Amino acid sequence: MTPLYGLVLAGGRSSRMRADKAALAYGGRPQLAAAFELLASRVAKAWVSVRPEQRTERVRAAHPQIVDEPGVEGPIAGILAAQAAQPDAAWLVVACDLPLLDATTLDELLAARDAHRLATAFISSFDGLPEPLCAIYEPASREPIRRYVATGGSCPRKFLIGHDVALLTPANARALDNANTPEELAAARVALAARRTG
Repeated sequence: MTPLYGLVLAGGRSSRMRADKAALAYGGRPQLAAAFELLASRVAKAWVSVRPEQRTERVRAAHPQIVDEPGVEGPIAGILAAQAAQPDAAWLVVACDLPLLDATTLDELLAARDAHRLATAFISSFDGLPEPLCAIYEPASREPIRRYVATGGSCPRKFLIGHDVALLTPANARALDNANTPEELAAARVALAARRTG
């Protein structure tokens, strides 16, 4: 059986938010802690991806870490590093800036997993393209991703578009909403408050 491991992508620079997205609190908890707990309960082992200079940062230091692939920018650096650390595993990857992600949505992804394809991902409700930062990457995707990066590619969405992946429509499209700006942060907090009281 191929082991399924988990990776929370937390190596971003949060430039649009102007604050560390991993440390932002929703319902009194840092988003990274909430994402890690949600992920870790569904995989054999879980890690947080970080840039080298983030290793001792308080929120990230609370979790097992994998340091991003050197010389590579963006979330694909975390995916590459995880696959290098555990090349025989499949990886359930989620971004740390998905505050509305819930257990039901992750379970939906796991149930639809197609281990014979390179990856299984949701279709974004915004543009109809694959959502690469809440997806399962199979071991067979490792070399194609490395070749993609070696030829200048850096966008995991474009990688998924150009390869054999399974795609599904999420039952709750809002679960995949990013919070990248102060305005999106405020909207996510309103949505979470409504969920708690609904």
